[in-house]
Amino acid sequence: METSKLTAERIRQYLDQGKRFDGRKLDEFRDIGVELGVSKNAEGSVRVKIGKTEVLVGVKMDVSKPYPDSPNKGNLMVTSELLPLSSERFESGPPKFPAVELGRVIDRMVRESKVIELEKLCIKEKEKVWNVLIDIYSINDDGNLVDAAGIGAIIALKNARIPKYDEEEEKVLFGEWTSKTVPLRKEIPLSLTIHKVGKNFIVDPTREEEDISETRVVIGSHEGIVHSMQKGELSPLTIKEFGEVLDLNDKVWKSVYKQIEKHLK
Repeated sequence: METSKLTAERIRQYLDQGKRFDGRKLDEFRDIGVELGVSKNAEGSVRVKIGKTEVLVGVKMDVSKPYPDSPNKGNLMVTSELLPLSSERFESGPPKFPAVELGRVIDRMVRESKVIELEKLCIKEKEKVWNVLIDIYSINDDGNLVDAAGIGAIIALKNARIPKYDEEEEKVLFGEWTSKTVPLRKEIPLSLTIHKVGKNFIVDPTREEEDISETRVVIGSHEGIVHSMQKGELSPLTIKEFGEVLDLNDKVWKSVYKQIEKHLK
C-alpha cells in the first residue's frame, strides 16, 4: 500500500523538526545485521538486514569466454529479483524496472570502483576466464533495498571462494572450493543513497519515507572518492544542495563502514 497523505504530511513535519518516527536522526542508519554463509551452494553468500529490510546476496562463479572488448579479463554480471514475499508491490514474472535498476546500480558500483581485479580472473586470454555472478533477492522491503543490496554484494564478494576447475575436463567442480578468494582491491566501495524530502536530506529511509522522497542520489564511493552516481526522481538539486549530498555521503560512509568492517577482513 502507498503511504497515505496524512502519514506523508506527518513525516514531513517531523523531518522539519529534525526527527523521525523511529527516533533516529536524519543522518542515522538503522542497525545493520549480517549473516554469512546462508547458501551452501554459492561461492559466497550473505543475509543483510537494515532494520526490517532484508536481502540475500549470493556470488556464483563459472568459466566461459571473455567479452570481445576485454579478452584478458573476467566477466561480471549482477542480477536482482524483487520477490513478492518481500512486498505486496512486487509481482512474479519477468523483472520490472525497479529490479532491473537495482541490479544495474549495484553493477555500476562494483564495476566502476574496479574493486574486483578482473585481470586476475583470466585463465587463458581470449579463450577462458572466470565469470563472477552476483544475485540479489529481496526478502523484506521496509525501505532502502538499494543500500542493503550494495552492502550484501560487497560482503558476499569478500567472503567468496573460487571453486575448483578441472583443466583436463574443462569444467568447474561445483561444490568443491579452492583456498583462493575473489581478487579484490583494498579500497572497498559502498553504495549509499541520499534522499531529499522537502528541504531535508535523509539516509536509510523506511518504506514510508522512501515513498515521499522527491529526489534520491545513489553514490558508490570509498572514503570520499566517488566511483559511480545515479540520480532518481524528478526534483532537481542546486549546486549547493549537491555539495550537501556529497558531504552527507562522506559522513554516513564512515559510520556504515564501521558497522560492517569486521565482515570485510
